[in-house]
Amino acid sequence: MTTGAPDRAAVPPAPGTAVATYVFAVRPGDGPSCPPEASGLCPDTPVRLLPVGSLGVVVQSVPAADYSAESLRDRLADPVELERCAREHHAVVCAAARGATVVPMPLATVYHDDERTRAALLARERELSAALRRLAGRAEWGVKVYTGTQAGSTAGPDRAALAGAEDGATGRAPSGRAYLERVRGRQRAREQRQEAVLRAADRVDDRLRPLAVAARRLRAHGAEPAGDRRSQVLNAAYLLDAGRERELAGTVRELRAAPELRDVRIEVSGPWVPYSFVEGGADDSGGD
Repeated sequence: MTTGAPDRAAVPPAPGTAVATYVFAVRPGDGPSCPPEASGLCPDTPVRLLPVGSLGVVVQSVPAADYSAESLRDRLADPVELERCAREHHAVVCAAARGATVVPMPLATVYHDDERTRAALLARERELSAALRRLAGRAEWGVKVYTGTQAGSTAGPDRAALAGAEDGATGRAPSGRAYLERVRGRQRAREQRQEAVLRAADRVDDRLRPLAVAARRLRAHGAEPAGDRRSQVLNAAYLLDAGRERELAGTVRELRAAPELRDVRIEVSGPWVPYSFVEGGADDSGGD
């Protein structure tokens, strides 16, 4: 059963209701019209293309009261509503991208009306036109590298040593010094494994960057849900020219087969609308 905020956005604006303009993406102004399957956040209000200079802005009229700054804060604070809005926003962006290059706009980009939208984006026309040229014929691919540790396999403290178990060689309880040496040895081993995993992540990134016109290393996520204790050590995005997918796949196969990478798992996803490269994203090695 779904819980959380009601699906307020599914209710179309009543006649005479104040409406705001929700912006999904920017496309070239001479591109095709919006695909009819793009229903957006308010299904009975059409997604449309708003001309702004040389640009075509993918927009939808939404009830102003439901998309005010305060209403959006409440809406996006609810996990269920946040997921729904993000899913519908992404669906429109992807539908628009099937017919043309797009610059996706951030979730919950809303202006008071079409004229405010025109004024705001016309001021950014040069920047957005440059982004469209940079992204044309290219797609984003995601690559994540995880440690191979599964649930239940992470070594915990030495319970036997803590309980004063006998030393296997002498039959006597280990001394405090011997116990500390064991603890230090385990710590060194963990550090060495971690260093090896980080080197593996760097190697994957070093091999894939030459294939891309731009690359970004994003903030790694925490432990996976549902008891999976894998650690993510690389979360990267690569902007590839169309046609280089086979090179990417072949390089990843080679990396997966490399003996020195046997302790990590490499996952690839895409192609995606290039959200990570709207601002350029060239060789960005910092976390976002």
